[in-house]
Amino acid sequence: MPEREQQQEREQQQEREQQQERRQADEQGRRRAPRPAWAAEAGVFLAVAFAAAGMCGALQPATGIPPAVVQLTQCGPAVAVAVVALLWPDRIRQRLAGTLPIRERAGAAAGRRAALLLTPVLIIALCVCGGLLTSGTLPVTAPRAFAHPLALVVAAQLLGACAEEIGWRCYLQSLLRTRFGPVAASALVGVVWGLWHVPVLAQEPAFAAGFLLATTSMSVILGLALDGVRSNRLLLAGGFHTLINLGMLYVTDETAAATAPMLILGAASLAAALPWMAAARRAAHTAPDKIVVATAPGER
Repeated sequence: MPEREQQQEREQQQEREQQQERRQADEQGRRRAPRPAWAAEAGVFLAVAFAAAGMCGALQPATGIPPAVVQLTQCGPAVAVAVVALLWPDRIRQRLAGTLPIRERAGAAAGRRAALLLTPVLIIALCVCGGLLTSGTLPVTAPRAFAHPLALVVAAQLLGACAEEIGWRCYLQSLLRTRFGPVAASALVGVVWGLWHVPVLAQEPAFAAGFLLATTSMSVILGLALDGVRSNRLLLAGGFHTLINLGMLYVTDETAAATAPMLILGAASLAAALPWMAAARRAAHTAPDKIVVATAPGER
């Protein structure tokens, strides 16, 4: 009897040791696992977005579509999303979650959406004040100055903005959020968004710096406002983008290659982003970000 008990104890000890070895092997395997495919997805998306924008821009003169109405380069990110969907069809649904409208109960998100769509008005208003303070004049463009009706310009601008935003905010932002926190992911998207406007980089450094500050700040606003929003992400981001473009087209002079108005746009965008960042910081204290929780040390 004692021998049988000793044998059972030895077997149990061996089983415990084997389980411990398996756990250690699993942990080592997780540590040695290859980098998630997010980097490959992001690389393909960006390569196609830049290339497709260049090709669409080259084709625009042949189409006869005035750039003031809509720029075909804006289709680049949408084409990139389509290519990524063909390469990784099993992931695209997760990446684009919340892009389209769905039925959901009204709640705190309604106030966030309203604040998001009012923020471009604030940015343009700050640009107007800055322009009046620096130059004393405001170069307002009357809608009749263009050969096309205002309704057509607004519809075309919304279509072009949505073609961009399905790539920047609906896809790339969601992809980077699997790896980074909301502010970091939004800032990265904003920098890429700014660099994607390649002709801007040919301007003088101060102009390019103001433009990059504007795109990064506006991207942070969009990223923080849309973080956790489960529907209408495309229309919300496209609406924000459209209002900014219309303000630049009709109210201010940021569409011209002038340095001072672009620096004012960058400063106004940064000023508008600060309240969103402060609100996100306050919310983070009560509800830690999922990326921070997932990477915190301790038992899983």
